[in-house]
Amino acid sequence: MATLKVPVTSSDHVLGAGSAPVTLVEYGDYQCPHCAAAQPSVRQILLRYEGRIRLVFRHFPLTEVHPMAGVAAETAEFAAVYLKFWDMHEALFASQSRLSVDSLEALVSALGLSPVAWREALASGVHARKVEADFLGGVRSGVNGTPTFFVNGVRHDGSYAMTDLAYSIDNAMLAEPGR
Repeated sequence: MATLKVPVTSSDHVLGAGSAPVTLVEYGDYQCPHCAAAQPSVRQILLRYEGRIRLVFRHFPLTEVHPMAGVAAETAEFAAVYLKFWDMHEALFASQSRLSVDSLEALVSALGLSPVAWREALASGVHARKVEADFLGGVRSGVNGTPTFFVNGVRHDGSYAMTDLAYSIDNAMLAEPGR
């Protein structure tokens, strides 16, 4: 059974309360069609378990098969500096089929961010370190494809369908004392 080797920290992107009894960590790739297909399930999970779950998203760009995934992840990190990570996260998945440098720049502009600052951030590689750290943490945790989910630190080996994720989450809640 694979377990999460890198604990959730303040450098992670988190939706939900830190005190939630269940933490769902997703390793994803913005150009992966399976990751995009998983997003409706993730949104349903967040609604179903509101107040009882927190979502953590970590980058796992499979750049050999998805050449724009790394740049997209860096773009999300750029947006995070301006507290717009989740807005960019949603926008990247929504425009996944047409990811290009031009479309990423358009997303940056659409969120009211500076395309010039974005290009400078990409050129300097300032956000590449965070993306690489997420990726390496995923490798250490046994991630070998995307999306990969961990429920309270244990890899979810079922599908990303809402019912499968909910089953793992329900079991994790039952395992938590006093919940």
